[in-house]
Amino acid sequence: MLQTFRDKMSGPIVWGIIGFLVLLFAVWGIGVQSFVGGGSDPTIAQVGGVKITQSQYRNAYNRAYQQLVQMMGSDFSPDKVDLPKFRQGVLDDMLRNTLLDQYAKRAGYRTSDRAVYSYLTTIPAFQDDGHFSATTYQQALARNGMSPDQFENQVRSSLRVEQLRNTVLGTALIVPKQAQTAWQIDHQSRDFTSVVFDPAQYASQIEIGDAQVKQRYDRDKARYVAPLKIKLAYLELSQDKLAPSTPPDQDVLKTLYEAQKANRFTIPEERHASHILIPFGADAEAAHKKIEAIAVQLAHGADFAKLAKADSQDPGSRDKAGDLGWIRSGMMDPAFEKVLFALAKPGDVSAPVKTKFGWHLIKLDQIRPKHTLAFDDPKVQKQLLQTFGSKASARLFQDDSDKLSELAFENTASLDPVAKALGLQVQTSEWLTRKGSSGIFAKQQVLDAAFSDTVLKDGENSKPIQIGPADLLVIRKADVQPEHQQSIEDVKSLIRQQLLAEAETAKAKAAAQSLLQALKKGQPLAAAAKAAGAGSVTPMTGVTRQKPLDKVLLDAVFRLPKPVAGKSSLGFVELGNGKVAVISLDALHEPGPQAPGTETSAFVTTASQLNNSLAGAEFDAYRDYMKSRITVEMDAAPQTGDAQNPNQ
Repeated sequence: MLQTFRDKMSGPIVWGIIGFLVLLFAVWGIGVQSFVGGGSDPTIAQVGGVKITQSQYRNAYNRAYQQLVQMMGSDFSPDKVDLPKFRQGVLDDMLRNTLLDQYAKRAGYRTSDRAVYSYLTTIPAFQDDGHFSATTYQQALARNGMSPDQFENQVRSSLRVEQLRNTVLGTALIVPKQAQTAWQIDHQSRDFTSVVFDPAQYASQIEIGDAQVKQRYDRDKARYVAPLKIKLAYLELSQDKLAPSTPPDQDVLKTLYEAQKANRFTIPEERHASHILIPFGADAEAAHKKIEAIAVQLAHGADFAKLAKADSQDPGSRDKAGDLGWIRSGMMDPAFEKVLFALAKPGDVSAPVKTKFGWHLIKLDQIRPKHTLAFDDPKVQKQLLQTFGSKASARLFQDDSDKLSELAFENTASLDPVAKALGLQVQTSEWLTRKGSSGIFAKQQVLDAAFSDTVLKDGENSKPIQIGPADLLVIRKADVQPEHQQSIEDVKSLIRQQLLAEAETAKAKAAAQSLLQALKKGQPLAAAAKAAGAGSVTPMTGVTRQKPLDKVLLDAVFRLPKPVAGKSSLGFVELGNGKVAVISLDALHEPGPQAPGTETSAFVTTASQLNNSLAGAEFDAYRDYMKSRITVEMDAAPQTGDAQNPNQ
């Protein structure tokens, strides 16, 4: 929380809005109002009368899938995606956010134009050199197929929902005893011994015969079917790869400058500030007294920078003597901003200021008046050239896009004439299944087209497929391998490995269970582990929940009950690396409570996490109440048309 304040964010509201706007771009892709569908597009759900249609859901699914691919990057694999769960998650998000927006409206929450504009100026994607740019804003929206009115309506909606959310979250309250208990549980440590059995150690004891392989093949023959594969020829048209435009003359740039001067090159007043922050913690009154005491020291001539380093509890600015950098209107908490911009001259220090983060003392360091950058400023020239180049390449891309669509349609039997006309190169993919591959061939829309009747059966060119904001692909079938049953010779090595792994794991589990029974009968751990043939015996002391151990092992250790009367608690766990372990929990150490006024930052963090957890539970309960007030009806099963299962 303090870190976000240092980064000139306004706390949880910003991150809530960012999450909501990511959903708008990556999942909805359309305004809330556009849920009111019609025509032949089937309705799959209605939330209080607002319709969600099949096409809206399909767009949401495709955008969410691509967002997942982009987030995971080279780690992405279609096999890792639980498609039924993913589909349901997309639908749940659409239903939930439509419900929240409607309820916020009914409850009377409103968002002013000023609040919308203030938020827009904080979004890095809309900035040039750290300043809001109307041109960059419009270009970013255009790349996502949105108008400013659409996007601003979505921002207005998200801010309205966030007001509702914060109203509920702000009611969460924990008492000091709860914070103490949570901190003690979170910071307890445990002494235990783990006895690990590695399945690989039993490999030499196992023989897998041909008869076993054949039996498994015959039993699971349907598992050993080679899927349909296709190899694609394709053309890619990307705005980023187009030849650069000829630089414009100064008269053209001057005209562009005059058109953008007011919004893009006029910098509002900025103030360089430092602060000292004392968060509320578990005792708001104590925090107030502490900030008042610091204010008294400053009034008697104490050095602000030294006090900030010694007393401020903002980790992001404390080591920089409280320095927050340059701030303009709309970047900080409103209460903080109001006081900062009321300070008369550099060197002035405010009285204690209360915000959602705690108590502040604010020092005005410098003032940078509102000013307009000159046309011949190097930064201005650079931005103007970039804008001109971007517009020129966008026009060229649009022209080539139209040609690509027309030529691909007119030359359905080959990509060569299309490539020649546009100066592109026909490329060939690797073999692809319906699960996809990597890069552009992990994109759902490409897989949908590749396995469509047009490409797979008719052998024609696809329509241009949008794989990025300014990136198009046209594909056609280069070769195909039909689905076929693999022979036992094709898969016997794989089956042998599977049978061996299963047998190894079974032996490891049996040995671990044997040790567990021996320990329950009171046999000494060392002797019993040796008799059971354990791979390793590892005693550990003072292990906390933050210890960098195998997560499955650590979770199992902290689930075991406290040892009673000197008798160890015992457990069995299958580890994330395929090994199995027996755990003997020998002791549990719990820290004593922290005295009021001496709480550490770790204690404050734990208390904050507990409060946030309680707030989240309260909001979930409130959302259930909303559902009782606004009817949600499912009219039809959602369909994504994805390549893996086009009927789901």
